[in-house]
Amino acid sequence: MNLKVKIIMFLIGFISVHLSAQQKWSLDECVSYALEHNLPLNDFEYTAQSNKETYRQSIRNLLPDISARTNYVINFGRSTDPFTNDVVTTEFFSNSYNLDASIDLFQGFQKLNSIKASKFLYKATQEEALQQKYLLAFRVMQAFYDIQFFEGLVAISKEQVAVSQSNLDLVKKQIELGLMAGADLYEAESLLLTDKLNLTQSENQLVTAKLQLIQEMNLEDADDITIQPVMAKKESPDGSVQIQSDSIFAEAQSFLPLIKAQELRAKAAKKQVAVARGALSPSLNLFWGVGTGYFETTTDSLGSTIPFRDQFRDNTFQFVGVGLNIPISNRWSNRSRVKQNKIERLRAENNLDVQKQVLFQTIQQLVQEYKALQVEYEQSGQNVEAQNLAFTIAQKRYEKGLINALELFTAKNLFASAQNTNLQVRLRLEVNKSTLDFYRGLPVFDIN
Repeated sequence: MNLKVKIIMFLIGFISVHLSAQQKWSLDECVSYALEHNLPLNDFEYTAQSNKETYRQSIRNLLPDISARTNYVINFGRSTDPFTNDVVTTEFFSNSYNLDASIDLFQGFQKLNSIKASKFLYKATQEEALQQKYLLAFRVMQAFYDIQFFEGLVAISKEQVAVSQSNLDLVKKQIELGLMAGADLYEAESLLLTDKLNLTQSENQLVTAKLQLIQEMNLEDADDITIQPVMAKKESPDGSVQIQSDSIFAEAQSFLPLIKAQELRAKAAKKQVAVARGALSPSLNLFWGVGTGYFETTTDSLGSTIPFRDQFRDNTFQFVGVGLNIPISNRWSNRSRVKQNKIERLRAENNLDVQKQVLFQTIQQLVQEYKALQVEYEQSGQNVEAQNLAFTIAQKRYEKGLINALELFTAKNLFASAQNTNLQVRLRLEVNKSTLDFYRGLPVFDIN
């Protein structure tokens, strides 16, 4: 590969990475990419595939068990002639061929219950895999809104820097005109440096938030990402939608993968108890077989060994029978297994109740937080307007020399803090609303 080709390939790679960084990612695009490229999700998919094969095998266990076998035996020393049953000391060989089949007619419905149990477990792993996808989507959403928050924080910090720069320029002109002392210049420079430091810290936090989103998405060969901000939906302070914990909980437990998975595991545990009980009942099986053999000691009237073809035909035999097995004690292991499976069933049912309790408490907290954030968002918006007016007045008074730089700095910081609080509350409200929409069964993420 010559130098020109290497340079061209390098430029193509650089341009592609650059274009990838310049692409504006929406929230849905971030979630879709993360679901497609997240490696830990594969492990849950593999578990579901493994349980699917276990379920299929449990169905195939209903089929007859068929086996074929053959052997080749050399006898030497003192042994029994298989043809005459006489004790001989001469060396001879024999081989046999058998085909056997058996099928279980009754086993206390163990196999049928095993099929149902493995089916429940397979569906449970499917639901758990879906649950992990939702959890990943929520992590991506949180990282996405973190970027949006810090981008707003950077914008506010830049506004503060611009104001401090303007004040510094004003102080310099006032000093030239003899209207201000030199000490005022140091104060203005100090305020500008403080705002620049705040801007740098905000930019660093933004870089960290972007890195978090890149890692959640598993976006390779990228050190920056540009998002398309989500526009906030305006709602009345009392809420345009009546949100009640009980109704949301009733809706959530009907479709939430985590709850459905635990319900399926509880059903599987119940079937496992039935499987264990089935081992206490008698079992009945039907078996059939056919076989033949060749013996070197099988001779005709002249003492010659009968040919293989004739022996294979003449020595053929068949058998058919029914077997009955009645368990009596088996060291009490079967009854112990029933007790253990009953305990596992109780544990699975208790885990289901725990999951439902945690879900209800989570929804309660979300609803309470949603109502509180609505009030906070309205009040923080009013505070922004009030602090903006106070800062505007303070700025004019500072220009006229009626207040000092410290008073102006205090008014400016209060305005910036009010903006930060309002931005943070708005984005928290968006995340909270999206989470409640998810529990209400509304389409928040495009997840198949």
